[in-house]
Amino acid sequence: MSADAGVADHGAAPPTVDLHAHSTASDGAHPPAVGVELAVKAGLAAYALTDHDTLAGIPEAQAAADAAGLRLVPGVELSVHQDANEVHLLGLHIRDVPALQARLEVYRDRRVARAEEIVTKLRALGVDLTMAQVLDAAAGGAVGRPHVARALIAAGHAKDSRDAFDRFLGAGKPAYVEKERLDIAEGIAIIHDAGGIAVIAHPGSEGRRERIEPLVALGLDGLEVKHPSHSGEDTKRILALAEFFDLVPSGGSDWHGAQHGTRVLGGMQVPTAWLEAQDRRVAARRAG
Repeated sequence: MSADAGVADHGAAPPTVDLHAHSTASDGAHPPAVGVELAVKAGLAAYALTDHDTLAGIPEAQAAADAAGLRLVPGVELSVHQDANEVHLLGLHIRDVPALQARLEVYRDRRVARAEEIVTKLRALGVDLTMAQVLDAAAGGAVGRPHVARALIAAGHAKDSRDAFDRFLGAGKPAYVEKERLDIAEGIAIIHDAGGIAVIAHPGSEGRRERIEPLVALGLDGLEVKHPSHSGEDTKRILALAEFFDLVPSGGSDWHGAQHGTRVLGGMQVPTAWLEAQDRRVAARRAG
């Protein structure tokens, strides 16, 4: 394994897939093309780029994947709400990338406005930080609190990301600004409109029947079964729920690069059979 990039070395093992990864288009450490290069080195049969609230990295990743002979699954990770709870929703196998990206640009603008409000609160607290520094930290990606944290660290106002969130950015902290909510029903609908399937990301201990059953009625397609944050018990329970509700299983490393070193690209050993099940779901949904 490359410790620097956080990439699994499968050697002669059967090919696997990684259906949850990030790039500099949101909060990852590597450009989209580099992620593809590292996926090839990890021996993956397919790789999904699922940046937060943006598909801006997909064209670069697709070009690199085509050149390398790797299957790229175009995707996105949306922050949505189910009642009062924030849920992350993966849109996988997106067919109409430009159309979905255009819809997400509206939410991207709202993210920038939120970051501006956070910076205003920080400055009122005596923290000398500018929006330009936050945008530099985002490097063109969809702006979020992690980028504000990076700017705080770079300017010497925080020791690390945990310190930034604990003192300033976390819920209930003095510079916290609540994110405008996208309802999960709308999130599922816009993914379907773009030709993709909607999968709940890393449900963990919240992945229980009472939380999942209402979403099936909204058209939910799948559950992320394998994720670095899941315990063995979580994985078994979520897989059983997927089977019970006829949802497709998914899985991935949630790889961001070196700064998330415990999340190893290709490390979750997601079987290609799960991708094949998703392909069948995509074909059925598009035919319907």
